[in-house]
Amino acid sequence: MDLNKNTYVFFFSTAMVLVVAALLSFTSIKLKPLQQKNIALENKQNILSSVGIYVSREEADLNYDKYITDSFVLDSDGQKTDIDISSIQLNKETKKPKKEQNMPLFISNINGSEKYIIPLRGTGLWGPIWGYISLDNDMNTVYGAVFDHKAETPGLGAEINRDFFEKPFNGKRIFDIEGDFVSIAVVKGGAKENDYHGVDGISGGTITSDGVTAMLKERLDKYLPYFENKMKENEVNDIMNFIEEDINLNDTINKLN
Repeated sequence: MDLNKNTYVFFFSTAMVLVVAALLSFTSIKLKPLQQKNIALENKQNILSSVGIYVSREEADLNYDKYITDSFVLDSDGQKTDIDISSIQLNKETKKPKKEQNMPLFISNINGSEKYIIPLRGTGLWGPIWGYISLDNDMNTVYGAVFDHKAETPGLGAEINRDFFEKPFNGKRIFDIEGDFVSIAVVKGGAKENDYHGVDGISGGTITSDGVTAMLKERLDKYLPYFENKMKENEVNDIMNFIEEDINLNDTINKLN
């Protein structure tokens, strides 16, 4: 009798486990498209926030194409590729050798001025940290920055997604006066006054702050080839525009004579 009872309990328990597993699997499959959509909307919201466009997650989809004029993937030499930007997963790219990494870049137009938006991915105290940083059209001055985390300590490292931490990045510069790349450091104890390359660290959140510093330097460094190529291109365009203006001026003078 006991044997039969134990057998019944065993088969009943097994059946229940299988049913619950099947239901969970079915629910996960059904919810996956919705989860992916929410992640995509959150990414768009954060991209827009990095250039000062603050909208709800639902509004992000409506405003995205209005402000984000271009997006593409760069190779390690700073050249555009044909890779679909939506296929890039930074958590996987950052684990590849430098020469094999692909870098997504978003271009925004704010009041007629281009902004370059760079996705970020790094490691905090307890897990991954991420965000977006936008550079002005000089590809040097920070226009805006947003950060977030998975499991940093509340009240300490978790504060990286607060305005008081993010806003001071605005106006900072990633190149020094010699034109060398120095990135931006999160400084324990506070950055010096008029320090264009440092922001105040979070009290009690040193390891997370160091993680942000490392993340910025590692990610921004990958985009230097593109910025160098773009700066040279801009210099050539400026020279050509100057020559064209000079020719037009001479033509006008000749007509007056």
